[in-house]
Amino acid sequence: MRDEEREQRVRPGRPRLALGALSGALAGFAALAVAELVAAAVRPQSSPVIAVGAASIDTTPAAVKDWAIRHFGTDDKLVLQLGILTVLTVLALVLGVLAVRFRRAGAAGVLLFGAVGAAAAAGRPDSTGLADVLPSVVGALAGAVLLYVLTGRLTVVRRPSMYGREEVPEGVGAGLAASTGWDRRGFVVVAASTAAASAVVGGAGRSLNASRGQDAVASRKKVVLARPGSPAAPVPARAALRVPGISPFTTPNSSFYRVDTALVVPKVDATTWRLRVHGQGVRRAVTYSFDDLLRRELIERDITLTCVSNEVGGPYVGNARWIGVRLADLLAECGVRPPSRGGPADQLVARSVDGMTIGSPVEDVMDGRDALLALGMNGEPLPFAHGFPVRMVVPGLYGFVSACKWIEDIELTTFDAYDPYWVKRGWARRAPIKTSSRIDTPKPFARPDAGTVMVAGVAWAQHRGIDKVEVRVDDGPWQQAHLAAEDTRDTWRQWSFPWQATRGSHTLTVRATDRTGTVQTDRRTRTIPDGASGWHSVVVTVD
Repeated sequence: MRDEEREQRVRPGRPRLALGALSGALAGFAALAVAELVAAAVRPQSSPVIAVGAASIDTTPAAVKDWAIRHFGTDDKLVLQLGILTVLTVLALVLGVLAVRFRRAGAAGVLLFGAVGAAAAAGRPDSTGLADVLPSVVGALAGAVLLYVLTGRLTVVRRPSMYGREEVPEGVGAGLAASTGWDRRGFVVVAASTAAASAVVGGAGRSLNASRGQDAVASRKKVVLARPGSPAAPVPARAALRVPGISPFTTPNSSFYRVDTALVVPKVDATTWRLRVHGQGVRRAVTYSFDDLLRRELIERDITLTCVSNEVGGPYVGNARWIGVRLADLLAECGVRPPSRGGPADQLVARSVDGMTIGSPVEDVMDGRDALLALGMNGEPLPFAHGFPVRMVVPGLYGFVSACKWIEDIELTTFDAYDPYWVKRGWARRAPIKTSSRIDTPKPFARPDAGTVMVAGVAWAQHRGIDKVEVRVDDGPWQQAHLAAEDTRDTWRQWSFPWQATRGSHTLTVRATDRTGTVQTDRRTRTIPDGASGWHSVVVTVD
């Protein structure tokens, strides 16, 4: 056949390239929608966006994670997912443009990203096996086929005919009447059908994913927390100051900070939940059910928790009333002894249902402090976001070395033998909470009127207690603030200072002294590796 008689593809113009980009976006939307539906049949965590997001969290340097928490707070996970969707959208647009000229290459690109999602899902610590790769694989296949079909409606080839050379949409027979240009009607039909079907499939997937947690929700509603055998003492009346703008002594569940790596909050059915205790020094592995814990003596304590990602003056600290079982008693019944009494294990590794591992010093857990396997928070079963059905609470230690949520496994081992999740990423193995204080009111850049201005806030040094808080105005002398009554040494204390404010710009600074006599240091350090330090200051302008 002579060269001029061979089929030749017509170079696409800008309109068809734009529609190619649209085809890529529609194919990508369809791929994610199908993947969401398949994930509903497998488990929500197998969704490619969730799997890739979780893998991104695991591989992100600690400094970047710290930056994200500092700038986005508890919205960091939403920002991450939106970022992933944005990147996928851009790539889908590029693949769509590519597929206008190279259909197979465009479709192969979609399959490649499906493989990335499948690898991310299979590589998760909580992966359930090959089933986790199905959403990414099936979604990518659907997206690749749709991109191939859609861009086929946009592809024009020149073929020889009895009348000479004619342009017809690829796939249309040369013996048909000549119809130059691409298949507009076919493209519109396929594109509209794809968009509608994807919306339906994606909506069904989200609905089914939401319904998967109904058994867990029902199990939580049925939980009745028995009266604790060791109730918390009533909070002293003078522990809560009546100063507008100060943090409440007890942080409501809805306002309690949440910092973890779970993109999807695990919803665990308490009726099927189990906790396994095993490892060095354990006479034999023991498994507990939720009912087993409910039948034990419950204790109730007010305990302040702090996240190691909390910057100086930051919001990631809160106080709650917890109810649960003594962790030390449960470990002792399994034969565990602390290192000071000859026990072979110095590290307790707690594992969550989402694969998180958190290591705690055995000595601290068993030294007499109120370390808990908590079942309730502020008078109700744990909220799902805070670890239902069971989590660890250990006063005096930052959460990354103590506060495992959705716990399902406790292994006794050594610090030399195993590095848990955060240690592998450059954080400290042991992290007692540093003596800290914060100014809650006035807020930074506030403009109070001249006269008496109440400066107030909170200070904490869990398991040591706060002995003194001092305030300094500009470069003046330190002046002692009024301390609210102490509840326990494991809770924060409110403080206040009546400042006789004069007109102009002023810097207010606070520092605390704990019960050991240690004065809060002015040396500024980052949160990595064992918590931030430094004095909290605010600048205000007095009118």
